[in-house]
Amino acid sequence: MSFRLVALDIDGTVVDDTNAISPAVAEAVLAARAAGLTVVLSTGRGVPGTIEVAERLAIDDGLGVSSNGAIVFTYDPYEVVHSVTFDAGPVVRRIVEELPDVMVGVEEVGVGFRVSHPFPEGEISGRIVVEPVEDLIAEPSTRVVIRSPEHDAIEFAKVVEGLGLQGTNYFIGYTAWLDLAPEGVSKASGLEVVCERLGIAQDEVLALGDGRNDVEMLQWAGRGVAMGQAPAEVKAVADAVTGTVDEDGLATELHRWL
Repeated sequence: MSFRLVALDIDGTVVDDTNAISPAVAEAVLAARAAGLTVVLSTGRGVPGTIEVAERLAIDDGLGVSSNGAIVFTYDPYEVVHSVTFDAGPVVRRIVEELPDVMVGVEEVGVGFRVSHPFPEGEISGRIVVEPVEDLIAEPSTRVVIRSPEHDAIEFAKVVEGLGLQGTNYFIGYTAWLDLAPEGVSKASGLEVVCERLGIAQDEVLALGDGRNDVEMLQWAGRGVAMGQAPAEVKAVADAVTGTVDEDGLATELHRWL
């Protein structure tokens, strides 16, 4: 076995679009840990959503990467060991000027989100507090989410890319969803922190993901594997492509190495 750490995206990799974890995936993660591999959830979710999935996978210790790499934390006890913040104000104001009806959410690390309007049910987790946009962006934050249910994903992506956003890192989701992160921050940068703490080399990391926010992680890891339903640009940077989340592609890949 050439890997010591397995980095797993959550949505579309560990869980399907109903937030369910298949028995095959749960068993494969348990088998990986039993074989001595360190399993790290590396996700765009906030800390509460990450911990919820970790508990379902019986991961009760170790490190997690959340908020697309802006947060690295320990499990049980929960402690943030690394965080990066940025001033999202200029970018958010520009987006709201172009798309006045968008929803804005600012992460409260380990707690939930402060939002301009309630998000569609189930899209964000933790405590939710509604506040004016200017209050949300008054202080530096680790992560800002922009949601536009009135747009389809393609139309929304064209608008966002046409803005030429500067001074931030951003990831466009499958829906009309935009994650804003500090410049230079990604799941890869969060995993670098994890590996440094654990004494694990980059080429000893196996990473799996399906989204555009997984591109840096898949490129960075010793072996980056895209899920079968991933967009073409994600598959293009991966070392391999496994089955879809509905085909238990994660379990298939893990069992190659166990």
